Amino acid sequence: MILANANIVLPDRVIRGALRIEGDRIAAVTEGAEIPDGAVDCAGDLLTPGLIELHTDNLERHIRPRPGVDWPHETAILAHDGELASAGITTVFDALRVGSIYGASAGYAPYALALVNEINGLNARQATRISHFIHLRAEICSETLIEEMEAFGPDHRIRLVSLMDHTPGQRQFRDLSKLEEYEKGKHGMSDAQFTAHVAKLQELRARLGDGHERAAVQIARGLGATLASHDDTTSDQVGVSAAHGVRLAEFPTTVEAARASHAAGIRVIMGAPNLIRGGSHSGNVAAQELAQDGLLDILSSDYIPSSLLMAACRLGRLWEDLPRAFATVTSTPASATGLTDRGRLVPGLRADVIRIADSDATPRLRGVWCRGRQVG
Repeated sequence: MILANANIVLPDRVIRGALRIEGDRIAAVTEGAEIPDGAVDCAGDLLTPGLIELHTDNLERHIRPRPGVDWPHETAILAHDGELASAGITTVFDALRVGSIYGASAGYAPYALALVNEINGLNARQATRISHFIHLRAEICSETLIEEMEAFGPDHRIRLVSLMDHTPGQRQFRDLSKLEEYEKGKHGMSDAQFTAHVAKLQELRARLGDGHERAAVQIARGLGATLASHDDTTSDQVGVSAAHGVRLAEFPTTVEAARASHAAGIRVIMGAPNLIRGGSHSGNVAAQELAQDGLLDILSSDYIPSSLLMAACRLGRLWEDLPRAFATVTSTPASATGLTDRGRLVPGLRADVIRIADSDATPRLRGVWCRGRQVG
């Protein structure tokens, strides 16, 4: 298949040309507006690598669409897979929580191991449209983190582990009023329930947090996973992350933490919804501010899959540099997690490609190919 007369986003420039796919690989990229016989005329649309998503909670929304509803998992996984394909995402790291709390009004039980087995089973059967890897969100402030993480082994395809510390009064929820708004909105907590919830989490962190953090780091190393921090706020917290061997900083909450991460050689991930909305819903630093300061390396759709493409296009306009912008959702997340076979439109790599119209307005996808097969 040949996609011709397209504006092709290469790692260092944009060219008018054609991209030839043979099997599941990119066979050639050529310059010029010619349209060979049998080729698809892209009429100037953008061709970019398929998007790579490192942190999305989207699968959980399909598994539990309403409180108390546990939707059939295979159907939910495939619906999630199709939604991501329709958003131009061709590789996803499904973010699943490990670490549970029992008996609290906002408690939650283990679910990750069973879901990982189901995702990997669908992958092995080639039943999914796109590529799925596993990202374990290690909840430091929990009761069961170690036993849940110890259940995973090399065959579970865990490529990313993030250290998540949601203790009230720090990091993402330094402002307790933001946490109160979130918990009451999501769980319908009363004032008394919220007070008890905060006390429970703070007690768990004081009693188990340091041991959980050390264990999660060791288990992640044993799994061969890339390690990420989450919601670092101060340079001291970044120093701890660097000492753990963290390579990715998910959603630092301040400019101080983002700058310290860069100084430590840690790549900064920010939420695409933050960039699109113009700020953080938790009142933390705006992604655009970090982008303007040269402190943003990777975008994540977080909780809205369609935001990833929108944000990459917006970043292209902000930086006036499409290759740099699309690197935040393609080549940089690939290299950060050891995926050397995708993320760039280069002969020999996987034919993960998306075709985009109207990238200067609201981008519209006109085609999505994963391993050379059209999936959207």
